[in-house]
Amino acid sequence: MLALQNLSKVYRTEDVETTALNSINVDVRQGEFIAMMGPSGCGKSTLLNIIGMLDTPSSGSYQFKGEDIAGHSEAQLADLRKRNIGFIFQSFNLIDELTVFENIELALLYHDIPAAERRTRVNAVMEKVGIAHRAGHLPGQLSGGQQQRVAVARAVVADPSLILADEPTGNLDSQHGAEVMAMLRELNKEGATIVMVTHSPTDAGYAGRIINLLDGHVVDVGHASASAAA
Repeated sequence: MLALQNLSKVYRTEDVETTALNSINVDVRQGEFIAMMGPSGCGKSTLLNIIGMLDTPSSGSYQFKGEDIAGHSEAQLADLRKRNIGFIFQSFNLIDELTVFENIELALLYHDIPAAERRTRVNAVMEKVGIAHRAGHLPGQLSGGQQQRVAVARAVVADPSLILADEPTGNLDSQHGAEVMAMLRELNKEGATIVMVTHSPTDAGYAGRIINLLDGHVVDVGHASASAAA
């Protein structure tokens, strides 16, 4: 699905040059569940942002579905992102003034989808993640685990080919975190490609492959333990 070749990201100011990523080579196949791990500042969030087309590399190649997008304009990247990628954030990023239903539907308003079909798709995905009974509630009326279920629903309602998750259980207790990871595992079993940034070895155990980063380099790629993924 995607291939990064000799990809680097350098941030420059007048006085300082910081290399966030240095000659990264990573492939992600359709249907994989990848966990990216490493200490704070190692470059994993920068890498996730580039994969998600929220940031651009300083050099190297980024092939997405066979197309080199490293030189694409922001408008081209925004269109690709809208059509192909769903995001799950640690902080949920829900809109406080919108109901659960409206927060999820928002992801479909950028697409040319009739209102009746939007309702059908939102209702179906709320049932899927177990939040339909909260459809009319505001985010502030939900627990953290319920808010993250809404965030997962919003990420998948447009049927993206790639789901990017940035510390999806970081603000949750262990029980709710396990529930969210179980949902991601089921989505992966249904065919979704998932790339997740995490500090948690437990969460990483749900993935099929773990990519470890250190100081902007990929230092190790291995298979996750079978315990969590069983």
